[in-house]
Amino acid sequence: MELQHLTLPLLFLLLAGCSGTATSESTTPPSKASPVLGDFKVHTLEGEAVSLDKWRGQVVLVVNTASQCGYTPQYQGLEALHRELQSRGFEVLGFPCNQFGGQEPGDATEIRAFCTDHFQVSFPMFEKVNVKPGEGQAPLYEWLEASTGQVPNWNFCKYLVGRDGKPIQFWNSKAKPDAPEVRAAIEGALAAK
Repeated sequence: MELQHLTLPLLFLLLAGCSGTATSESTTPPSKASPVLGDFKVHTLEGEAVSLDKWRGQVVLVVNTASQCGYTPQYQGLEALHRELQSRGFEVLGFPCNQFGGQEPGDATEIRAFCTDHFQVSFPMFEKVNVKPGEGQAPLYEWLEASTGQVPNWNFCKYLVGRDGKPIQFWNSKAKPDAPEVRAAIEGALAAK
């Protein structure tokens, strides 16, 4: 009986002391830097592995594309932005996607030929990816969704990523590459150091 009275208070003190220490350590997650664009690796249309770190310090417009969409003419505006602003540290990155209306059914060779023949696309194009949430969603698009709370709802949705590698803005398909609000955001991102 006496042992129980001694043991319970000692046990209580030990548990109280340990739980205070354990709680403060276990509730503080280890320090981990937030992902940035450059942390992701992708494949080009030709199958070459590329780290998006290649565009570190640049302003990037990430776009999910399709060859047979009503918005496909936006390739022209994207290419114009790319050619005009590339020397200032701007890049368009195209990610074909077949999840919206099956409007990108071709293989990599067909996609490349279409983009080159019809729109003279010279900005980087990558392998076909899934952009919708769920199983199979490309890690890049999972991160873009988590960072912005926005997910593509059709082809030619656009994410603007700043020089720090973090998403700044999202636009749906209706926002054309030369829309004043898109251009103003790009210019603002280019001006930021």
